[in-house]
Amino acid sequence: MDVAVKNASGDRSGEPRAVDPVWSKVREAAQQAAAAEPVLAGTLHATILSQSRFEGALSYHLARLVGTTEVPAALIRQIFDEAFNADPGIGLAARADIGAVADRDPACTSYLDPLLWFKGYQALQTYRAGHWLWKQGRKDLAHYLQSRASSLFGLDIHPGAVIGKGLFLDHGTGIVIGETAVVEDGVSMLHGVTLGGTGKERGDRHPKVRRGVLLGAGAKVLGNIEIGACAKIAAGSVVLEPVPAGCTATGVPARIIGCVDVPEPAMEMDQRI
Repeated sequence: MDVAVKNASGDRSGEPRAVDPVWSKVREAAQQAAAAEPVLAGTLHATILSQSRFEGALSYHLARLVGTTEVPAALIRQIFDEAFNADPGIGLAARADIGAVADRDPACTSYLDPLLWFKGYQALQTYRAGHWLWKQGRKDLAHYLQSRASSLFGLDIHPGAVIGKGLFLDHGTGIVIGETAVVEDGVSMLHGVTLGGTGKERGDRHPKVRRGVLLGAGAKVLGNIEIGACAKIAAGSVVLEPVPAGCTATGVPARIIGCVDVPEPAMEMDQRI
């Protein structure tokens, strides 16, 4: 899915105008929802329809959720806006994540759903701002966002983890991603997944999950091990050893039972083995 923001031909003033297909779909869905459910019209207008761009809607909504009496939403929004403006890749990744949810989740009825209602998506975007802070050395504030996201959404993603784009965190509840974990592009994971340490290591101690992997519900991947590209980890498995690319692992402890039967398990979202 093409999520890039592009320049189109100019308007009558001669200035180029932005073409943002994800933002257009979000706004269209918000307009339809506001007409169908007047009780939501106010929040849809404030969050989506009064915003000029996707990043503004995202920062407004996340700050409203994450803010507290002591750390008000207005200040949190400044942090999100600072991150989005400093690193345009965050906004592009957030768009790719929405596309991933729309493509892979049969419960997603529009591009509006992940942004407003799906906590896996919201926690992932909060992580992205926290990760930017972490790289700037602002670790206390990054930990604040991690803590608030964990309390609000039921996911615990360390801001030091390195996470790609086009991810789908289905349901999201109970997902834990440790500090030195790496999750590449296009990965799908369901509720209860842990990318954790063994408890016996320090330093680089968390899994490296390569592109296109499907992590089934409740799967636990422990230690600095690699899950190869387009592998499938069955629901409830405990993975303590590396899994080669394109292989299926299942069990406690997990063992390799063969090759995957589709090119990209993360796209298919089929947990059966």
